[in-house]
Amino acid sequence: MSSPTSLPEVQATFVAQRRALTLLLLTLAYFFSYMDRQILAILNEDIIRDLHLSDAQMGMLGGLAFAIFYAGLGIPVAWLADRSNRVRIIAIALAIWSAFTAAGGLATNFWQLLGARIGVGIGEAGSSPPSHSIIADLYPPEKRASALSIYSLGVGLGAAFGTIIGGVVATKYGWRVAMYVIGLPGLLLALIIWLVVPEPKRGLSDAQVAMEDTKPTLADGFATLFSNRAALHLIAGFTLTSMIGYGHTAFGPAYLMRSFAFTKLDIALKIAPAAAVILGIAAIASGKLADRLTRERGLYAQSTMVAVLKTCALPFTITYCLASTTQLAVGAYFVAIFFSTAYLGVTFALIQSEAPVRLRATWAAIMLLINNMIGLGIGPMAVGAISDALKPTYGTESLRYAMFTFAAITPWAIFHYWRAGVLLKRKWAERQATI
Repeated sequence: MSSPTSLPEVQATFVAQRRALTLLLLTLAYFFSYMDRQILAILNEDIIRDLHLSDAQMGMLGGLAFAIFYAGLGIPVAWLADRSNRVRIIAIALAIWSAFTAAGGLATNFWQLLGARIGVGIGEAGSSPPSHSIIADLYPPEKRASALSIYSLGVGLGAAFGTIIGGVVATKYGWRVAMYVIGLPGLLLALIIWLVVPEPKRGLSDAQVAMEDTKPTLADGFATLFSNRAALHLIAGFTLTSMIGYGHTAFGPAYLMRSFAFTKLDIALKIAPAAAVILGIAAIASGKLADRLTRERGLYAQSTMVAVLKTCALPFTITYCLASTTQLAVGAYFVAIFFSTAYLGVTFALIQSEAPVRLRATWAAIMLLINNMIGLGIGPMAVGAISDALKPTYGTESLRYAMFTFAAITPWAIFHYWRAGVLLKRKWAERQATI
């Protein structure tokens, strides 16, 4: 006669059965966050004309103003997520940022739009750290890179579909309606996540669970992360890569419009769909490759993989910035994003694998705090400021050289991923020696 199944076992089985659905819904939330975050890029030129703004002001709206609140609130929200129900936090956060995205369509001046974008940043602070923590609980280390690479699809696909939807709607109905169309559907998704996604047990997919019965402090999160040199190099590489990416994404459509006479519809219907397909293939393939390398060589190989792929991407990124023809610029852009996409999901997975189980959301939030204050906070604003400074010399071509300046930083990021791989390999070898 079989023994009765305990309630915790029943709950664990239920959570496992919904693992794929949970990953899908969390990826959709991340997708919506990037649509809402990057919608300004395709609307850039329309907003500048309508509200009489400069490139630097647009860079502030898309960067620093958002990043200060997004990154700053991420720490207390993550602390709460490590101690309470993460699913509820994500659902509430999604509802907040979706509402403020739509509210941006009501703005009639810079300060009103600034307020709306700050609201988006406040809401999005509650999305990624608890999502990383949940996914790490649902997937074991040897499958974690694939899972978090699927989750990272939200970045590329969100930005691409935000461009597609925003470009088409803005062309026909204006930029304000585009903000409503992008923002409001997130309210429905928030309700679905609240009702459907289960809260998994901490460390559900880990062989050994540390600190399971304790509630760590915020100081524990900072102390454990800043004592991990490999994690610090990962965060440095991630932050520098994001700074370049955010700067290019914020002004990429404007660059194509100014330097190659693209229209919003050209970008929305020709560039963005192709980019979405390439980003999707690259993210999934890089996650599977990372997991395979983990099984064959160890976790350290994931960081080395990112360094190699970023090195492959660099000449194409530079070509994209300096190309003299449309065909060369677009071709180089597609190749560059194929190789560049690998870093995101892999970095998320590495950080979650290094983090103590009860501090996963806090580690993710600290990483995102540093990344967004520097990467998102400085990236778009600096590209805009450099472009404004170069306009007297280069006119409409100023964005080209502002974006090239940022692309030239890439070797610095590559070094940090390489160094993280060296340190992780050393730790892996030490563990193997004790077995």
